Amino acid sequence: MLILVDAMGGDNAPQSVVNGCMDAIGEVEGFDILLIGDSNKINPIIKERNFSDPRLKVHHASDVITNEDMPTRAIKNKKDSSMVVGFNLLKEKKGDVFLSAGNSGALMTGALLILGRIKGVDRPTIPALVPSKGGKVLLVDAGLNSVCKPINYLQFSIIGSIYMKKLFHIENPKVGLINIGVEEKKGTEVVKQAYALMRDSNANINFVGNIEGNDVAEGKVHVAVCDGFVGNILLKFYEGAGSFMMSILKGIFTKSIVSKVSALLIKGGLENFKKTMDRDENGGAPILGVNGNVVKSHGNSSARTIKHVVLKAYHLASSSVLEEIQEEFKNMEVDDIEFSE
Repeated sequence: MLILVDAMGGDNAPQSVVNGCMDAIGEVEGFDILLIGDSNKINPIIKERNFSDPRLKVHHASDVITNEDMPTRAIKNKKDSSMVVGFNLLKEKKGDVFLSAGNSGALMTGALLILGRIKGVDRPTIPALVPSKGGKVLLVDAGLNSVCKPINYLQFSIIGSIYMKKLFHIENPKVGLINIGVEEKKGTEVVKQAYALMRDSNANINFVGNIEGNDVAEGKVHVAVCDGFVGNILLKFYEGAGSFMMSILKGIFTKSIVSKVSALLIKGGLENFKKTMDRDENGGAPILGVNGNVVKSHGNSSARTIKHVVLKAYHLASSSVLEEIQEEFKNMEVDDIEFSE
C-alpha cells in the first residue's frame, strides 16, 4: 500500500509532516509513504534524522497551495503544487490514499474537481469520531456542509453507517438525527423533512429517530447525523470540554501530598481518560463521498498528530469503505434519494 502525503501542507510543514511520517513508518509495517513537495526542503529533514528506510520516498513538486490562496483558483492554476500532484497521483491509481494538512477549502475543491463525487452522492461529508460511554460515535457532518437539504441527512446516515461497519465492525449501527428533542415534530422544517425521509427510506440504515446532544455522549447511537454547523459546534465543544476536564483534574490531584499519592494510585485511569480526549490521537478525518480515499489533518498538526493520521489513512485504505459507498449509491433506488422540498 502507498500513502500519498502532502509534505508542504499545514502550518508546521514540512518539518512536522516529514517527521510524523518517519515516526509512523517506524511504528507500523504494511505501507510505504510518498512525500510530495519541495525535495530541497524535505530531504534535509530526512538526512538530519539519518533515516534511510526504503519505505519512505520523495516526489518533487515545485509549488505550494497556502492558506491565503483562493481554493478553486489554486487548484486550477497551481498544477505542480504538492496538493494537486497528490490528487492526480491518487486519481491515476498510483497511490491508495492521499493525506494533507493543507488549505481545507482547496483540499475539498481538489477532491471534487480532480476526483469527482461518487455517482449518486449529492454532497461529500467530513465525519468525526467522538468518545462516548459506549465507545465511539461518528458525528456526520462535522463541519463541511453548514446548510443542508433533507437528502443530505439521509446520505450522511448511509455513508456513516458504512464507515462504522467497515472500520469498527459494528454490524447494524444505530443512526440518530440530532435535534432539540426526541419528538418527531421537533426542529426546523428541514430537519423535520429529513426525519421523515430517514424514517421512510428503504436505504440500508438502522434509524432510531431523533436524539439530543447529551445522547451523543451517552452513546445511544453509533452514527449521529446533523448539518456541519451543528456538528462543528459539537465537535469543538467536545475538544474544549476535554481540555477543561484535564485542567480540573490536574488541579485536584496536585493540590496536596495526599492528592498526589491518590493520583499515582489511579494513574492508569487518568492516562486512559487523557488518551480518549487526546486531540493528536483523535486527529484527522476522511472526506467521504468522493472517488478516492482522502484524509484531512488539521492545519497546525504536530509530528505526533501526523503520525496518528497516517495510521488512520492506512486503516481507511485497508478497508472497503470507498467501494462500499460506491456500490451502495450505485444500487440505490430513485425514491431512496429523492425528496420533494
